[in-house]
Order: sequence, then structure tokens, then C-alpha cells
Amino acid sequence: MPKTRSVVGFAVAALVSVHPTGPSAQQSYTYDSYGTPGLIDMPTAESAEDAELATTFSYSPTSTRATMTFQILPRLSGSFRYGKIPNYTLAGGPTYDRSFDLRYRLIDEGRYRPAVTVGLRDFIGTGLYSSEYLVATKHLTPRLTVTGGIGWGRLATHGSFKNPLSVLDPRFNTRPGGFTGTGGQVELGRWFRGQAALFGGISYRATDRLTLKAEYSSDAYSLEAIPRRNLINPQTPVNLGLDYKLGKNAHLQLAYLHGDVFSAGLTFVTNPRKPVVPGGSGSAPIPVKPRDMKSASALGWTTNEPIKTQLKAGMQTLLANDGIQVEAARLEGRQVTIYIRNGRYIARAEAIGRTARVLSVASPSSVDTFRIVPMVNGTPTSAVVINRDELARYEHDPDGAARMLESAQIVPHRARPDREDYLPDQYSRLNWSIGPYVKASYFDPDNPVRVDAGLRFSGRLDLMPGLVLSGRVDQRIVGNRDESTRFSPSTLPRVRTDSAEYARAGTALSHLTLTQYFRPGNDLYGRLTVGYLEPMFAGVSGELLWKPVDSRLAIGVELNHVKQRDFDQGFGLRTYQTTTGHVSAYYAFGNGFHGQVDAGRYLAGDWGGTFSLDREFANGWKIGAYATFTNVSFKDFGEGSFDKGIRFEIPLEHFLGRPAGRTYKSTIQPLARDGGARLNVNERLYDQVRTYHEPDLANSWGRFWR
Repeated sequence: MPKTRSVVGFAVAALVSVHPTGPSAQQSYTYDSYGTPGLIDMPTAESAEDAELATTFSYSPTSTRATMTFQILPRLSGSFRYGKIPNYTLAGGPTYDRSFDLRYRLIDEGRYRPAVTVGLRDFIGTGLYSSEYLVATKHLTPRLTVTGGIGWGRLATHGSFKNPLSVLDPRFNTRPGGFTGTGGQVELGRWFRGQAALFGGISYRATDRLTLKAEYSSDAYSLEAIPRRNLINPQTPVNLGLDYKLGKNAHLQLAYLHGDVFSAGLTFVTNPRKPVVPGGSGSAPIPVKPRDMKSASALGWTTNEPIKTQLKAGMQTLLANDGIQVEAARLEGRQVTIYIRNGRYIARAEAIGRTARVLSVASPSSVDTFRIVPMVNGTPTSAVVINRDELARYEHDPDGAARMLESAQIVPHRARPDREDYLPDQYSRLNWSIGPYVKASYFDPDNPVRVDAGLRFSGRLDLMPGLVLSGRVDQRIVGNRDESTRFSPSTLPRVRTDSAEYARAGTALSHLTLTQYFRPGNDLYGRLTVGYLEPMFAGVSGELLWKPVDSRLAIGVELNHVKQRDFDQGFGLRTYQTTTGHVSAYYAFGNGFHGQVDAGRYLAGDWGGTFSLDREFANGWKIGAYATFTNVSFKDFGEGSFDKGIRFEIPLEHFLGRPAGRTYKSTIQPLARDGGARLNVNERLYDQVRTYHEPDLANSWGRFWR
């Protein structure tokens, strides 16, 4: 079928396809105490490997920091940091700081030119570490690297001089102090303003594990050095340190700062594109069986119902070995149409490929076309049409995956199977599980990480195609999420800030819902859910999604009427009720980037929009960020000014080395507030549907033959 790409998608693809050279290619970079590629405290112009995710924990008498850095693109990286400065307040207590960084490599390193990077440190936060820099790094030898740069803000508190940018505009000489309102805003008025200062350093890779570093720091630690804090007494602007590689994915950092205090750090790195178990340990698929047109099975079976039943049973048995369930099958003279449920393979093309190979073994020789229909919640999502002879032809072709993608057709398929095509015992179908759970909340100043753990019982009953009854009960055993005493002075209805009250429930009915999934028209998908929708709200939720099989764009509409649940998460309800809903636009830019915009009414009655961008990988990894802006003023919203966060989805198979079909999801919010709060509904349609449509399916097609 014809493949199209929008101008926007092409632009994003062009950005992603630019591969770094110089320092990044040599893998010589190390992470600094701020959790970004750097020396000790000072940044370098080096970039991490594309898609690398690094978590750095650093400690010194001046601060404790935890930083997560993701290499979004080969040139662009982003960081989120949570830090604690002891003895900071007038009363002698600590202060906690949340901040975001961005770095972009402007110039690659060449034979004679250095790499050059521009960076913003703490550009959304309280401003304690607020600074900007322009830095250059050059490899003099494969082991010796030199760095020099100019900094503003905190990176201009030692050896500062008049801002050279003031020749463009005198306003660059003045840098506003403090931070705006309740913090958490982008402080554009500060960037590259005020005094400037130079910094630099060298690093020497003494061995494959050990890197020695020295730097001239432009950070005077002014806030930490004042007498009432007395956290450091700088004697020299020179810092000395080392980085020691403990293993493939772990580094230890040690340093002596300003001739006065020692610091230590640990960095753990992973890359979604590189599984922990190279090559995987899952079972091998069965080989394609070329058809024999001289076989008797090529004739006479189409009117023989017992043979048809036997063939369906054979398909069911063989696919069950691969973790794929057959809901229904229709056998005709030249075509087999099979409806499958895939609960194992996150790379959907792998499930399609394994199904096609089983059909080549189990189908009569007269069949020349396989029509594979993936079912999600009893509803067809698309159909993949494969020519049997081309399947056999390309199995051992060096470029077989690309050739099969070009040959296969990914087409719309709306109709459910006919009643006689269903295999026995498909409905009613019960699945249940019991296992441990962990829930975490973050950034309470009294205890930055709070955790509950216990047992979770989950059940799902597929009553008939598209009709699902599901529920979950959590039994907390240990934890401290209920101990938070921090009060939010929100002027909005308390739709999320009472989370500690809900966490006190020992036995909690997390959700109990009845959901109907349906296809109201071509390219249309529907969902209607009623019941206890999430831990805090019960009611009715309806959704309609427009998503053509070959389109990068999807549009959705959701409407909910809900009532707040009792704190004990039983069957009782409180008095607060509201109607909420959104119009959503989804777009697949290509190269794994997905954008989403939601506009509508939120749980607290505020109106606005949420903007999201995620980078997704064929193996199931997802890393993204979102921000929500509503008509609630930053002052009324409270600390943080607006809702924002970072979210992850991590596939279990990345660590097991074999398909497991399960992922761990987590969202890190700097602060949970009532403004911009959206209802949490299980299995919204877009993510359920699009993975079997052409853009996503094509992205995972490299696993068709696995």
C-alpha cells in the first residue's frame, strides 16, 4: 500500500537521523555531579549516546542530588533533578529543589574544530541552580580531552566580568533575582543575563575504566558558603576528581571540591535500544513450510467441516505455543482469515510474523493468502494480508523484513467474526492474578520518597466480544504514603491533593468497571465504561476515536460524569461531582516520536490543555514528558505554577531477554496539585488501537522474522 510522510514528520526524521561524531562516537564522556555529561561540577560539550537514560546520585556536604538525564535526540538531552541543601533555611532546616535542564549540541567535533554545546540548567524550578552556558570540548588525543566555556547565573559567581552580550543590548547586563510567583515557571527574562565568567578543564582516560579530571570552576558556591549555612569554605576554584567504571552500566565518581570538601556520586546508565540480554532468550519460531501443490490437501477440503474443525484446532495448538490465542478463524478456498489475541509480543509485528508461519504449516496447500486480524478487547483493529508464496520466498532473504513489509497489506477491518467462526470456549473467559505491588509518591519535603507495598488481586471477565468486566483490589501490607501531613492551600476542589487520605485505606477497591468496546463506523472506535473508574472517582466514561489504519493522525473525544469516592475506597461516594471531557489530537511524527494535545475540562472544573511528547521504541520502552496549562492562575494553582511531569513505560522483556507482554509504568510529577487533573481511565482507545496500524506496525516490522 502507498506509504506517505507529512512535512512535519519528515522534519522530525531529519533531526533524529543526524548522528553525532567526535566525542560521542568515541564514548569518552562521563557524567558530572549535576547528572549531565561533564567534568566534576562544570559541563562539557559532549553528548551521551542517542536514547541513553542515566540516573546520577551525588553527595557532598553542600547538597544531595538525584538527576535523571535522557538523550532525547543525538544532539538534544533533557534532565530532571531533585536536590536537598542542608541547613538552608533561617531555622536551620533543609530546602528541597526541583529543576529541569536542556542541552543542545550546536557543532560536532571535527578534525580541528571542537564540539560546541549550549545549555540551560534549572530553567524550570526555584532558580537555586539557575545558569546558562556555552561550552566547547576537543579531543587532543583519544584519551586526553580539553574543555572551555562561558557561563551565566550560578556559573558566573566566581571570576565574573561584564556580559559580552551587552554589546547587543544593554539589558543583558542585568539578571533578575528570585523567582516568579510560586516557582516552576520558565524564566526567559534571566537567560544569558547578568555577569559572565569562564570555566574549563581537562580529562584523561588513564585506563579503560579510570578517567582523571581537573576543572577550573566558575561556581563560587555563594549560597552554601554564607556564615549561617557554612556548608563549604572555598579555598581555590580548582576541583579534582575521577570517574571509575564499576561495570558495563555503572560509574563511581569521587572529587575534592574547592580545596575544602569531598564529594561522591554514582551513575547508572541504560539504553532502551540495547536489551540487557543481547539476542534474547525466547523460543524460536517454527519455520515457514512451502506449500506442495501436488498434495491431496490442496483439493476437496473446503466442504468438509470435520477437516475444517481439525485445521482450526491445529492452528490454535501451534499458536498457543507462541503465546498467541486464536479467537476465530474462517477457512475458504484461497484464503484463511484468522482472528488473534496477542498478550505476549509488545513488538506487534513479531506476533504477525509468528502467526503467518503457523498458518503456512497448518493451512491446506490451496490457500495462497493469509488475512491476520488482531483483536483488542474483542474488537478488530486492522487486517494484515500476506501472500503465502512471498512469505516462503523472503524467509531467508537478507532484506526479508523490508521486503515483507513492502509486500504485505495493512488494511481496515471492522467486522467481528461470524458466530460459526469462533473457536469453542472463547466467551465467557476469565483471567485473574495475584501478585505484589508497589506504589510510590515523590517530593514531599518531609520525606521525598514515600512507598507502599502489598498484594494485588486483579480479575477480568470477557462476557462476550467487546464486553469486559474488570476489577482490582489492593491490600496494603507496609508503607508510609498515608503519613504525609503537608497541607495544600488550594482554592480549587480537592480532586488530587487528598491523596494521603486515600492512601490510608488498608483494603482498597482500585477499580471495578463494566466496559463495552465497539466499532460504530469505518475508522471509528468506541468505548463506554461505567463503575468505579479509579481510586478517587466513580461514574460513567465514554470515548470515540477516529483512526484510519494508514494515518499518522488520530482524533478522539471523551466525556465523563463522575463523583468523588470515599477515602476508604469502598463502595461509598462523597458529595463532589463534576462533568469532565477532552478533545484529543494524536500524531505519530515518525522515528518513534508521538505527540498528543488534549483540550477540555479537568476534574476541578478548570479549562485548558495538556501537551505531551513521547519517544517510543519497538521493544516497548517509552519515555516522555507533558505539561498542562489551564485557566487556573499560577497563584491559585500553588507551588509549581502548573502541572508537569515525566513518564516512563519499561518492558519486562528488556531485562528478561524474552517476550513477556508486560510493562511497568511510572509518572514522576514534581508536585501533585488539583489544577489540570485528568480522570484516570483504564485502556483508553488510542494506545490500544494504533499499535496494529500501519505507522506503529511498520516501526516494529524488523521483528517480523523473530
